Amino acid sequence: MFYPLLAAFPLLVVVLGLLGPVSSQIDAFLQPNVDNADSSPSLSPRILLLTAHPDDECFFFAPTVLSLLASHDRDARTPEVFSLCLSTGNADGMGERRRGELSRSLDVLGIDQEKRWVVDHPELQDNITMQWNAEVIAETITPYILENRITTILTFDGKGISLHPNHFSLPFGVSHLISSWSFMPDSTLPRPRLFTLITVPVLTKYSGIISALLARLDILLQQSLTYLLVPSTTISTPEPPIASSISKTQAQALAPTMPVFISGTSEFFITARAIKTHNSQLVWFRYLYMIFSRYMWVNEWVEVRS
Repeated sequence: MFYPLLAAFPLLVVVLGLLGPVSSQIDAFLQPNVDNADSSPSLSPRILLLTAHPDDECFFFAPTVLSLLASHDRDARTPEVFSLCLSTGNADGMGERRRGELSRSLDVLGIDQEKRWVVDHPELQDNITMQWNAEVIAETITPYILENRITTILTFDGKGISLHPNHFSLPFGVSHLISSWSFMPDSTLPRPRLFTLITVPVLTKYSGIISALLARLDILLQQSLTYLLVPSTTISTPEPPIASSISKTQAQALAPTMPVFISGTSEFFITARAIKTHNSQLVWFRYLYMIFSRYMWVNEWVEVRS
């Protein structure tokens, strides 16, 4: 199964290099909550990537981070991207070394030094058998959220991509924070929105570059369907069309509602460079991961509403 993909890998890399990166529904990340009377829709988007361990940022989230940072060159309303890692990854006694590796990885990805932090909390230690306490997570991240006026939080979903209990603890901690937002000292700030990275089935997870091509095709088909179903609003007609058609809102509902980020070849190699800064983690199967993992190429997100 793997040999044909390995043989075709160079050609597929060239194809994606010609196509470049793609994103869909990125505006979902950029809109703050407006359920608070004092909040403003024009509030600058400030997006926090919340991870459990050093190396999560590049093994799982790089397509999103690189796309958001690249939007600085495209849009007037550019997001600010922050990173908060809730442990030093000290399971094997290499916490300080891994802290330095994380710093170098974030340098490669492009997150500013003043916008990234690592926590070393006694109840939030790297442990593959322990689920972290949601209240402790909420208490730990609250100062970073408030002081930096974070509008959107990105983290793992309830399966944590790899079923690591530290990973899937994070969305519960953020949800706990959001549910108690009205009790915050500065509750005039809008509640941050929470998006979680979708865990895909194992076979899909290791479809590698093929998944990037299929995801591109899916976006293209969805956009084409929406275009065909949305009635023209630029030409006024004296009578409604005879043929039955759905409304623009209904058609948009058929379009992808999940933010999706797909890397091109350039982004793939930046991600690989970031991974290689984590020298302590570069055992042989990490190289297979770089070739076969969908998360090197594609991130799909869903919003968690409280």
